Amino acid sequence: MSTTGTTSTDRPLRAPATAPASSFWRYWTATTVSGLGDAVTAVALPLTAVTVLHASGFQVGLVTAAGYVAWLVIGLPAGVLVQRLPLRGTQIAMDLLRAAAIASVPLAAAFGVLGLPHLVAAALVVSFASVVFDVGNSTFLPAVVPPGQLTARNSLTSATHAANQLAGPSLGGLLVQLLGAATALVTDAVSFLCSAALLRTLPRAAAERPAPNGDRPSFRAQIREGWRYATRHPVVGPCLAEATACNFVCGALMAVVPVFLVRAVHAPAGLVGVLMAAEGAGSLVGAAFTPRLAARFGTARTLVIGSLFGVLTAPLMALAPGGAGLLLFALGNAGFGASVVVLSILTRTYRQTTTPAALLPRVMATVRFVSWGAIPVGALAAGGAASFWGPRTALALACALTVLSPVLLLSSRLRGARDLTDLAA
Repeated sequence: MSTTGTTSTDRPLRAPATAPASSFWRYWTATTVSGLGDAVTAVALPLTAVTVLHASGFQVGLVTAAGYVAWLVIGLPAGVLVQRLPLRGTQIAMDLLRAAAIASVPLAAAFGVLGLPHLVAAALVVSFASVVFDVGNSTFLPAVVPPGQLTARNSLTSATHAANQLAGPSLGGLLVQLLGAATALVTDAVSFLCSAALLRTLPRAAAERPAPNGDRPSFRAQIREGWRYATRHPVVGPCLAEATACNFVCGALMAVVPVFLVRAVHAPAGLVGVLMAAEGAGSLVGAAFTPRLAARFGTARTLVIGSLFGVLTAPLMALAPGGAGLLLFALGNAGFGASVVVLSILTRTYRQTTTPAALLPRVMATVRFVSWGAIPVGALAAGGAASFWGPRTALALACALTVLSPVLLLSSRLRGARDLTDLAA
């Protein structure tokens, strides 16, 4: 694939084969700490809307959507911004901005002035800062990890994310029950501060680029080039379509699951955290087995198998009754989590190892813009469905839509291929 229109000054650095391992472990620790705080907030923020503000299903969906809508607004230009700004400094600034936004919620609650507009505004600020941070993060990893280690490191980071999804919601539910939903958000604010402090210890040269020489293409031209690569590539394109359908479902689940668990099956806050953590358990198992499955069946076939597994397990969530029957919800949530992480590991590794270095931030931004942009749409749709037809029906509709993932993969050139690399551009 041509990289015409890019310049050497815009090229993200690739880590040399002898890159020190300490840089990766500091990067990993920063993202792990921040991710644990995020997982707590995934429980505490919607529960703040439900229990403190007594929000409707649609209003909870609005808060969830606000946390991801920035991908639709700045998702594409974020790739160029990240490529032009000092990467390490930008990451630290975004951590500090998110810490301030999250900390404002318990502060407002303590003074009795917290309202839905404040909650939505805080989620919006975190959303915009997270877009820039996440696009930078996807570029940061190849800058501190040699190419030959990327698959293993991506599996580790996905497994760590899964562990956070396992521990974070449980911790979040416990903190909500002990301290209250708004106060529990302090954990996430602290985690952002710790992440910023750790990122500051990384050597500046590990993820900084030379100053521009003034002959690079225009902002719009750079965005267009990343868009063309991501949407027309024979592997990245179909995987992007599948990820978009999958993330629509994820957004719907983020909005409707807290409402379903609290109002439909009357689960206490502590149990809500445990049930939501089941996704992390499934993701952890999926991350551990993805390299083995890919080696045995091939990366393309493993993607299809993973998507079919999600179709079979996700509906168990909507079928779950209350009481002991909530184990069915946990199994469905874990199965869907395992399905999603398989897609994430394999497609992310493929993009990082095959995309031309000068295009990587823009391709990552395009993928996130399209696929993560589906999350707020799914959240709003599910929130509206929950308000009209009830949370169980909305949950059932979201789970039924998981069938789109294997349909999109099997309708593409991936059908019949063993490995993603069989479909070289």
